[in-house]
Amino acid sequence: MPAIPRTRRSARRTARRTAVLTSAALLAAFAAAPGAQAAAGPDAPEPLAPGASYKAAHDTLGPQRLTPAQQRLSAAKEAEAARGFDGVRTRAALAGYKVSGGLHQSQKNSYWCGPATLVITQSARDEVAGRSQQNAATLLKTNTSGTAWYGININVPNPTGYPMADALNNRLPGAGYVPRALPYTPTATDKANFKQHITHNTDNDYAIAGNAWEVPGGPHLVGHPNIEIFHWVSIDGYNTDNAAGQVNYLDPVGGVSTSVISWAGSVPKSAHISSDTITTIMGGRGYVW
Repeated sequence: MPAIPRTRRSARRTARRTAVLTSAALLAAFAAAPGAQAAAGPDAPEPLAPGASYKAAHDTLGPQRLTPAQQRLSAAKEAEAARGFDGVRTRAALAGYKVSGGLHQSQKNSYWCGPATLVITQSARDEVAGRSQQNAATLLKTNTSGTAWYGININVPNPTGYPMADALNNRLPGAGYVPRALPYTPTATDKANFKQHITHNTDNDYAIAGNAWEVPGGPHLVGHPNIEIFHWVSIDGYNTDNAAGQVNYLDPVGGVSTSVISWAGSVPKSAHISSDTITTIMGGRGYVW
């Protein structure tokens, strides 16, 4: 549920906002310029994503850094995922959705989407249901503002500042989860990489923890209203018929009482969504795969 990043600091807000406003203005001007999108090929600029200017103007997260170990692990996983995706695209026997099988939990309160996503994502691998969201919240250092994407060192050996990745690796030794940050407007390469990553994780019986940043006027998860929402979900499968053109995800808001979250009644526990759309929704934050 709404999880405003806990790395905001009022002393830096004015300077950062000025910088991102300038960046957003330049991006918007480029997108509006005649012929700006005429170039072809994978390196062509992407049209500005709906909501990207809003994200740029309101983001105070600051620079994000992977540790050297995360960089090495990410490079190795990238190569493996790319090789595996070639098989997905040429697979002869297609059978709809393939899932790792996360076990859904509805979040216990309005700001525990992160803890719920942690236990759901963990269950996709070890098939253990009913884990404590309270224990997960304590591990993630979740508070009433939610669960941070970046900037929080949790109580695990060698924390990296990415609490969800660190928590999953602590609970699933050898899983090798790494964070993937996304720009406000994910590129064609970002979208292609996400397809490779969800197929890699699903084929190896792991789910992905996705950090959504939904904004007014931008795309939203199924059943979510057109408001700003910071939210964690567990992405646990893909459509084999179109090489991961759509994915399956588990939403912790599904099943929550409307007395806890007023708009929860329209949110399913599990839903399908375009992989490109959910990549855009995660723009400005990212996912842990």
